[in-house]
Amino acid sequence: MSEELTRKSAAELLADLSARQLSAAEMMQATLARIEAVNGAVNAVVALRDPEVLMEEARAADDGPVRGPLHGLPIAVKDLVNVAGIRSTQGSPILRDFVPGRDDLIAARMRAAGAILIGKTNVPEFGLGSHTFNPVYGATRNPYDPPLSCGGSSGGAAVALATGMVALADGSDMMGSLRNPAAWNNVYGFRPSWGRVPSEPMGDTFLHQLATLGPMARSPEDLGILLDVISGPDPRQPHGIEAAPVAPVRPADLRGRRIGWLGDWGGAFPMEAGILDQCLGALRVMEELGWVVEPVEPPFDAEAMWESWITLRSWSVAAGLAPLADRRDQLKDSARWELDRGLAMSAMEVHRASVIRSDWFRRAAELFDAFDALVLPAAQVWPFDVDLPWPTEIAGRAMDTYHRWMQVVVPVSLIGLPCLAAPAGFGKNGLPMGVQMFGRRGSDADLLAIGAAWHEATGWPQRRPAM
Repeated sequence: MSEELTRKSAAELLADLSARQLSAAEMMQATLARIEAVNGAVNAVVALRDPEVLMEEARAADDGPVRGPLHGLPIAVKDLVNVAGIRSTQGSPILRDFVPGRDDLIAARMRAAGAILIGKTNVPEFGLGSHTFNPVYGATRNPYDPPLSCGGSSGGAAVALATGMVALADGSDMMGSLRNPAAWNNVYGFRPSWGRVPSEPMGDTFLHQLATLGPMARSPEDLGILLDVISGPDPRQPHGIEAAPVAPVRPADLRGRRIGWLGDWGGAFPMEAGILDQCLGALRVMEELGWVVEPVEPPFDAEAMWESWITLRSWSVAAGLAPLADRRDQLKDSARWELDRGLAMSAMEVHRASVIRSDWFRRAAELFDAFDALVLPAAQVWPFDVDLPWPTEIAGRAMDTYHRWMQVVVPVSLIGLPCLAAPAGFGKNGLPMGVQMFGRRGSDADLLAIGAAWHEATGWPQRRPAM
């Protein structure tokens, strides 16, 4: 029974929990048993709370009223999010023993919706780098091939989903942090339109528009459930989006839909062998479903976009790390690099970078007059050795920064577009890969409906890892 429960969708589980056909105690027992069985091999769930206390909370949920759309569902929260009473480290030794007294906004929303917060999912230190390892908890491994990376920074979340340790997970995405691990772990991730899901109301809330929180799941239908819980403006922040609920997500009619294929951006984004072929195979399935798939020439200068991105990113990351500047020797090298660059920037450098961002936003708006969605690979490399900090070259081309190997996610991240990371099957090497489907600002519901049709036709996450 435990194994059967961990294979069900979140939508099925929540319907049964709400109808009292499944007890929260049964669900918690199954969750804890699954974590006990597989987490030792992958190290995805960290800071797990006392099982006896969790069982008490589950029984209390059974005895009380149905509190919301996540009633009785166990969820482990990404370790970049503060959760009251749970060690919240961000993967940094500086915060090794930090236990918050209050929930961050996203955790509070999930808790208020009835979720039982059981612990954390592992991340890179301060979420930097698309490879989940840190000096507090160590590395999280790919469940399809444990000697390899699971991606990041939402790597622990993606692995917990793929292995059935959770049915829903929260992620966050600045530079592909939920798209890359979704692709490498054969699950879905959704980066919403910027502003739909509010960040934590602290520090500056006007200037930095790169990162966003978002849901991860094993189907677009399940993504929609969590997206509705965490969406909605926060009155303390200026850029919130009022948006209609997306759940229940239903498959779209794809006949005649126009999809633009951007490939490797005219060679600007080097790709390891087999990735473009894998994504093209996914596009052929889309055509069989009735989509009209057309290749698109590079619509904007990739290098200009990159320079804009690394300027705005370093400025944003440095703003967050600035309180730790006097402890920079305790930060990993990529964090020091971002901090030093950001602190050295002038206001006009930031302005020029944002002008380029604005130019790309205008150009992208023209593309969406012709296409319902655009598609890119979700990563430029296959999962790599878990002991490698980051790939230093792709297809013979040297990478000049710790994050250049994820340049393919920048067109979406730079201008805050909604993007669905969807599984695209398995390569000849047996490893998962995925695609990014993105649309104009505000097209979140449409992208999820497109994804639901894709999922109905392919069902890739049903191919679970052998553990």
